[in-house]
Amino acid sequence: MEFDIPSREKSIIKVVGVGGGGCNAVTHMYRQGIVGVDFALCNTDHQSMDLSPVPIKIQLGPNLTEGRGAGSKPEVGKKACLESLDEIESFMADGTKMVFVTAGMGGGTGTGAAPIIAKTAREQGILTVGIVTLPFSFEGKSRIQYAEEGLAELTDNVDALIIVSNNKLREIYGNLRVSDAFSHADNILTTAAKGIAEIITVPGYVNVDFEDVNTVMRESGVAIMGIATGEGEDRASVAVREALDCPLLEENDIRGAKDILLNIASGTKEITMDEIFEITEHVQEAAGNDTNLIWGNCYDESLGEQICVTVIATGFNRGSSDEKEEEPANESVQAPKAQPTPVKAAPAPGEIDFEVATHDHASTVIFDEKKERPSMDEIAGNHNSMKEPFVEQKPVARKNVSISERSFKPSRLDEKKMYAHKNIVELENVPAYKRRRVHLDDPVDSSHEEGPSWTYNQEDDEPEIRRNSPYLHDNVD
Repeated sequence: MEFDIPSREKSIIKVVGVGGGGCNAVTHMYRQGIVGVDFALCNTDHQSMDLSPVPIKIQLGPNLTEGRGAGSKPEVGKKACLESLDEIESFMADGTKMVFVTAGMGGGTGTGAAPIIAKTAREQGILTVGIVTLPFSFEGKSRIQYAEEGLAELTDNVDALIIVSNNKLREIYGNLRVSDAFSHADNILTTAAKGIAEIITVPGYVNVDFEDVNTVMRESGVAIMGIATGEGEDRASVAVREALDCPLLEENDIRGAKDILLNIASGTKEITMDEIFEITEHVQEAAGNDTNLIWGNCYDESLGEQICVTVIATGFNRGSSDEKEEEPANESVQAPKAQPTPVKAAPAPGEIDFEVATHDHASTVIFDEKKERPSMDEIAGNHNSMKEPFVEQKPVARKNVSISERSFKPSRLDEKKMYAHKNIVELENVPAYKRRRVHLDDPVDSSHEEGPSWTYNQEDDEPEIRRNSPYLHDNVD
């Protein structure tokens, strides 16, 4: 019995170095070693690729450049990549699920070819992640301009993009030798690719596989990644803080991220529940409560008593394109039409309560922001068209108003009474006969005696004549 056993299982993850900077970074990754990853170099400079131990090398544009470089011209890099596109597609065709495109922006081959390679991978349904470096400021304005243009084009052709700023190398490490400076940049690129790839390839207790990475990084835009190790009593706090504060990344603030992939690895000294809680809580607070956090835990014997924290934050611009509405080229502004307001008044006694609505017959005016000034003929035509037909007013149905509602609505009669208050006071002070002009004689004073006034009274059987009445005067009561 014979068995056909394949000599080597092909990996679902590919790392492609494009141009001089990208090939140097991938060579550094190859020497460091990443579990379960296939490497390839794509460059126009054949001499530079011969110095690398990476086994898979794809010559870009052999007929166009004849093994020489692109001369720092991105257009030459594009044409060279298109010439060798079949070989690139063949390399990615063998069950590839994820591709890292690594390049240094600003040169000819990396700037021109990296977007085309990324587009080719993405069109095949492969999860495409770009890991690129930005040039030093001393490399010249034209190189920086090429880098910005290439970065914009690459952003449109990758699912996720991790950017490393070379300018921050000098700010952090000071006046380094040139070789040491670029070596630091290669370390950052290696850390990024290794951290993401080994999340997928290295199994763990709480396993994170390709589908978790695909959920976080598919069509996510610019991504922020950090990886750090910690040792000692505060190893969890040290590792997570350094992972979230990677100084060489272009951006390192994960606030507002929609998705975060968190992987925690430990060695001989296994991580505890309290340490996991401290790490996840710190990441959640830094990102916000609305972030979808996917975390995993794996074992790496090489760490010893250290722990390693890897954080990938994405989705900062996700959903913004859906919220943007396309503005019309010729937008019209319509003046709001006034709504009729009913006029209500409390009826006086004996009156019939009617409700009359005021009608607005003004036509709606539409202003066209981009319309040219009309001619005199158009104005005359519009004037004739604006004549409106007579609209017959129909009586509005009577609305029953309760007494309680009427009590809060003063009528016109109440207003007249309020203003006539002063006149009423003056009328009350004048007698009615004077207001009616009735002439009366002056009354006679009671003290005036026109003749004798005698009263006959009989007391004790004796008659008495007196001037006053005994019932009114000289009476004790």
